Amino acid sequence: MPERELRTEIRLPRPQEEVFAFFADAGNLEAITPPWLNFRIVTPQPIHMEAGTLIDYKLRIRGLPMHWRTRISAWEPPFRFVDEQIRGPYRTWIHEHTFEADGDETLVRDHVRYDMPFLFLLDRFIVRPDVERIFAHREKRMRELFPKLERA
Repeated sequence: MPERELRTEIRLPRPQEEVFAFFADAGNLEAITPPWLNFRIVTPQPIHMEAGTLIDYKLRIRGLPMHWRTRISAWEPPFRFVDEQIRGPYRTWIHEHTFEADGDETLVRDHVRYDMPFLFLLDRFIVRPDVERIFAHREKRMRELFPKLERA
């Protein structure tokens, strides 16, 4: 069974450099991750982000404790970066983040490719709904964290 994909897109009313800087601070990941995941970064902070950076997390997926390690496999500020799970519940988890300036706004796109054992059984009713719920929460939090700027 081939890996699955999820693509999301959100337009934020802030400049590209500001939005990218938010994502460049790994500590901000906790601010956009749903509370039901009990997510926390265990790598000492601040984390210097660059290609090759390793980041360790602890979280709970459906109540099960998980250790997750990602490697930043691409780092191209302020345009894009890619994180790949190298330890965790997935056989493959590759998450590309892109940031495109559009005047005073930024188009943020996420492209996730994932695969795991028994995905053909679990994806439709468990994995995909969970991933979509996580990204819906991220979008809601980003809208709260990056409100529209008032024009004078």
